[in-house]
Amino acid sequence: MTVEKTTILIVEDEPAIVELVSFTLRAAGWHPVAVHTAGDAWDFIGRRMPQLILLDWMLPDQTGLRLLARIRGDRQFNDLPIIMLTAKSMEEDKIAGLDHGADDYVTKPFSPRELTARINALLRRKTPEHAQTVMRAGSVQLDPVSCSVSLDQQKIDIGHAEFKLLKFFLAHPERVFSRSQLLDRVWGDHVMIEERTVDVHVLRLRKALKQAEHLIKTVRSVGYMLSEK
Repeated sequence: MTVEKTTILIVEDEPAIVELVSFTLRAAGWHPVAVHTAGDAWDFIGRRMPQLILLDWMLPDQTGLRLLARIRGDRQFNDLPIIMLTAKSMEEDKIAGLDHGADDYVTKPFSPRELTARINALLRRKTPEHAQTVMRAGSVQLDPVSCSVSLDQQKIDIGHAEFKLLKFFLAHPERVFSRSQLLDRVWGDHVMIEERTVDVHVLRLRKALKQAEHLIKTVRSVGYMLSEK
């Protein structure tokens, strides 16, 4: 089964830094994409929304701070996780970055382990369905890195759409989501899928989970949720 990896956009114009960060992200199981200017970054997110941005402070066409302000000023990108990646270590620079809407701040030079830990922490906090840590509920275990699902420690076959749906449910246990919310949050509002298609994927997910199908609950007239209760 091929499952798309979490896309992280690197906005950085130093080739050596881009190479190091890209290598670090790939090793952690993410999909890095690099652009070298603020303009290219804006064009990219307009076409395809990444799950997180690593944003350099100093860019050739404008400062990363200006791009950050532009992103945060657009309601569509309001919740996009952004880490400033920069050589500026002065306290007032950090405060300026956070004031403009950065979620975190990593100062160069940085260790790959620190960067990975910061990204994982931010993804867990803001978009838990994109974190790379193993997720569990009852006898079900999902590993985002190997894109595998186990039931009582035995791997099971699961379709691409059902994997994404299960991962989202595991990231948000005990919360009810309507069909339209699931469409938006799991597949994205740019994907043309009808609401009743969600019912089909829920049915397939329950079938794949076999004796653990009871984890996926139907909430009448509302939608679906994952619950161990």
